[in-house]
Amino acid sequence: MSEPQGPELQITPDDPADFDLTDYDIDEVEFSEYESEEYVPRPVVAVVGRPNVGKSTLVNRIIGRREAVVQDTPGVTRDRVSYDADWSGRDFVLVDTGGWVSDARGMAAQIAEQAEIAISLADAVMFVVDATVGTTDEDEAVVQVLRRSRKPVILVANKVDDQRTESEAATMWNLGLGEPWPVSALHGRGTGDMLDALLEVLPTDPEGLVERRTGPRRVAIVGKPNVGKSSLLNKLARADRSVVSDVSGTTVDPVDELVEVGGTTYRFIDTAGIRRRVKEASGHEYYASLRTQGAIERAEVCIVVVDASEEISEQDLRILSRVEETGRALVIAYNKWDLTDEERRRYLSREIERDVYAFAWAPHVNISALTGRNVDKLARAIEAALEGWETRVPTSKLNAFLGRVAAAHPHPVRGGKQPRILFGTQAHACPPTFVLFTSGQLDPQYTRFVERRLREDFGFTGSPVHVEVRARAKRSKR
Repeated sequence: MSEPQGPELQITPDDPADFDLTDYDIDEVEFSEYESEEYVPRPVVAVVGRPNVGKSTLVNRIIGRREAVVQDTPGVTRDRVSYDADWSGRDFVLVDTGGWVSDARGMAAQIAEQAEIAISLADAVMFVVDATVGTTDEDEAVVQVLRRSRKPVILVANKVDDQRTESEAATMWNLGLGEPWPVSALHGRGTGDMLDALLEVLPTDPEGLVERRTGPRRVAIVGKPNVGKSSLLNKLARADRSVVSDVSGTTVDPVDELVEVGGTTYRFIDTAGIRRRVKEASGHEYYASLRTQGAIERAEVCIVVVDASEEISEQDLRILSRVEETGRALVIAYNKWDLTDEERRRYLSREIERDVYAFAWAPHVNISALTGRNVDKLARAIEAALEGWETRVPTSKLNAFLGRVAAAHPHPVRGGKQPRILFGTQAHACPPTFVLFTSGQLDPQYTRFVERRLREDFGFTGSPVHVEVRARAKRSKR
């Protein structure tokens, strides 16, 4: 049975005297357009070296902020991570890599492989060695890789904190890579001269980056540790872009990668797993959690990866809530579908109905990052979520809708009074945010009811919807 058509909302003559709307633009509100940044050609510099020589500290020094995760423990950096940098008016991209070990096994071998890939893709290489230790067999092994690459190399002798240790840096001439530049990444000593030397070997027009193109939409892959986030990025990129291991917490830094999905190029951000309580984390895990939150805020849409082979946990729901509170579009990917049997899928369906009901507006895809099952369907889900995130409802159409809702389901009487919705407007999109001007404060249940009806009529697939209530000020007694 169709809902009765109520009249459009009207502001009664006495309303403006008690409720001033002049501070609000109640006509068609033009929401700010989110223009993508243009991609400017920039040379790429790979920062390589054996573990714990101070590569990430040097990267932080060059970019001028503590972005790369730093800790005394070797092997904290695992993937290759890109950062924007500039020196003397020249922009370039720094790629921080994990420590290179020649006879590595397991995860260490994958880290070394990522470093070699970074070298092959770079326009120049910054080879960092520890001047206080001297030349090691591992340094010699890296030199062989660098010679095969035929890329320009700047030799950086790090940990030269005073003039006394400069003589130790001079011993690095025996590596055969030219002049070693003594620096202290921790204190900044000598980094200016080293960067001047770097600019001299950088190409002014990097090959393959000549064409300008519009910056891609940003998609963050988030979830608990070890649910398959890096495997998903690798499958989407069709390459081993992130280090994958059964060890929980393998990814530390957010990893950016341009990936084409369904004919559209996105900037995917692989993040560290969000642990149960950030305050309980220590060292690099604590800072990795903070950077994951930063990646969520930087993104436009978040893919929350849930392990379908295990029971949906409270932490999964916390992550979903965090994305919603941050106001980002949402796609839920139930991963490891290949590990679920018919009984587990039946239980999962019940868990979704019981626990994930509050996020029923988000598109979900059952995938297997390992086998590639349904990974291509994420493209359609991302597009739908972004479309819902940017949806704009005209003011006249919104108020016609509010009139029908108020006529069919008026607000309950509270204390002998019945609050009324006087007017409504969409303040902005991304995410859709509505402001309701009312004659009194609305019950939270009624506000949620209006939000639910907004979704039913206008969609907003994959996007949070925020409804704010501006109640009319009480009349002063004379």
